Amino acid sequence: MALPELITVEALFGSPERTTATISPDGTRIAYLAPWKNRLNVWVSGVDGDTDARCVTSDEVRSVSTYYWTDDPRWLLYTQDTGGDENWHVHRVDLDDPDAPVVDLTPFPGVKVLDVQLPIERPGKAIVQLNARKLEEFDLAEIDIATGELTVLAENPGYVYDWMWGAAGELFARTLTAEGDIALSRWNAVAGELELIATFDGADYPMGIHPFEMAADGGGVWIGSMQGTDLTRLVRVDLTTGVETEVDSHPTLDIDGARRAVAALSSPLIRNRRTGALLGVRYLGERQEIRPVDPAFAAVLQNLRALSDGDVDELSSDDSGQRWVASFVDDRNPEVTYFYDHTTGESRLLFRSRPRLDPDAMAPMKPVTITARDGLALPSYLTLPVGIEPSALPMVLLVHGGPWFRNSWGFDPEAQLLANRGYAVLQVNFRGSTGYGKAHMQAAIGEFAGAMQDDLLDAVDWAVAQGCADPDRIGIFGGSYGGYAALVGVAFTPDRFAAAIDYVGVSNLANVMRSMPPFLQPGLVANWYRYVGDPADPEQEADMLARSPISRVDQIKAPLMVVQGANDPRVVQAESDTIVAALRDRGVDVEYMVKDDEGHGFLNPDNQIDMYRAADRFLHRHLGGRNR
Repeated sequence: MALPELITVEALFGSPERTTATISPDGTRIAYLAPWKNRLNVWVSGVDGDTDARCVTSDEVRSVSTYYWTDDPRWLLYTQDTGGDENWHVHRVDLDDPDAPVVDLTPFPGVKVLDVQLPIERPGKAIVQLNARKLEEFDLAEIDIATGELTVLAENPGYVYDWMWGAAGELFARTLTAEGDIALSRWNAVAGELELIATFDGADYPMGIHPFEMAADGGGVWIGSMQGTDLTRLVRVDLTTGVETEVDSHPTLDIDGARRAVAALSSPLIRNRRTGALLGVRYLGERQEIRPVDPAFAAVLQNLRALSDGDVDELSSDDSGQRWVASFVDDRNPEVTYFYDHTTGESRLLFRSRPRLDPDAMAPMKPVTITARDGLALPSYLTLPVGIEPSALPMVLLVHGGPWFRNSWGFDPEAQLLANRGYAVLQVNFRGSTGYGKAHMQAAIGEFAGAMQDDLLDAVDWAVAQGCADPDRIGIFGGSYGGYAALVGVAFTPDRFAAAIDYVGVSNLANVMRSMPPFLQPGLVANWYRYVGDPADPEQEADMLARSPISRVDQIKAPLMVVQGANDPRVVQAESDTIVAALRDRGVDVEYMVKDDEGHGFLNPDNQIDMYRAADRFLHRHLGGRNR
């Protein structure tokens, strides 16, 4: 088999031609993201074709990633931050007047909007949580979309981390106890107090409970529960009694809740747009499985699945539930999006997000299970180059972030770039990864730089034993927690990796906890404090330092590339500056890239292209992948 041509970095990491399409509530228009002046912006076209397509936002600085149709066909909302600082503002677009300026509905400097809800019961209104009064406390407010008037519905008493709007106008809140448990309460507006409904064991939910949504009947909430089980199932919690009643479950799979929340994807609950009724539930194993709970939706889903060999990804429908826009996840064909009319049976391809990529030249993503040294099963994905004998290849261990996240089947541009360059690519769902049950996740407690890292090393040994990886040409590459793992790999096991790339990764565990922004601090009890330690305790801080790459910087000898966003609020630039300076003082080969207009992960396409070009050159130089 002939080697495929080299795929350019631009083809994989430049702006997609189109992405993230949704249909309007009245079923007459489709919105999507597409480039304008090399930044993704919102475009709108008629449902029957795109000859009338026009760009309705005009951000030249930073790509738009999230937008919302409102119930009024005149208004569209979108959120945007500044340079990756995560201080999201809500903006309004007038679709009836192309010349009208965009209006910032939350024009408060340094303020962050956590959530945007458009309740069915409150037409013309947006419900938001924002910290305009006090940076560490989020109040609940209602915005009149047409006038921009903002009304505070509830002031945070100081310990609410999430508010919910009830169907009858009642307000509910989630708080964290001192032990890190999650409490659901009703807000008594008269008394200004919370009235406890139910408490959930925080040890089961390091990233919170996902999903957690008001049920359609208004008398309960639907949550992804682990109470008394290893796997997450869907239950209804009665808002009067706090009693859980099972709604749906899968015998072997978790609800795909935590991953979708962290990745800012839609809810795992598929709901009727007009009534809020539950239609289906998403579960995720090697691939996705959607369980329909509504017979009418089951018929729609059957026809949607027939459109593609991939997995149904993002879905939107009009208010009638008859017209749908559906995108699909595929390991070799990124984001194929269709229109489907259930009344007529009509369907048509709307777009492929990257039509210049040939699916036949892409590398398949193969699910594999690796056994760790203590017997734990590690669900993983192996991507091998097309047209190359899979024997003694240079390999890149691609480590996911979080660590409360997981790899999943689908188009991964990093894996495709590396496979195209001749590398085997291994992605491991090590202990601590979500989506594989409570036991798999909690096996990571106390195991940063311990068994979590051993899982990665065991996976490398597996690939070498399979014959596909050359033990002398193994690289490690990851972002966020994955960047930490890359640094641990070259600092704690300096002879195992021939090169490493740390992308917005942690070098000092205690310091990164102290420097996290105020809105994240309360949640540390349930995840970082429980899994790693509390930096306020001297003994625990000493243990954290011993598990931090900065403590063994003198052991690092492998070439290292470090990538950082200057505005990163989660892993601040000092985390990278410190380890780079220490290595350069020792004369270690370290390449350092900082982007002044980025945060925790690069968004703008020119920055992504710069980074992956540099990574491509770096890995070629040290691992020997092909460059022609």
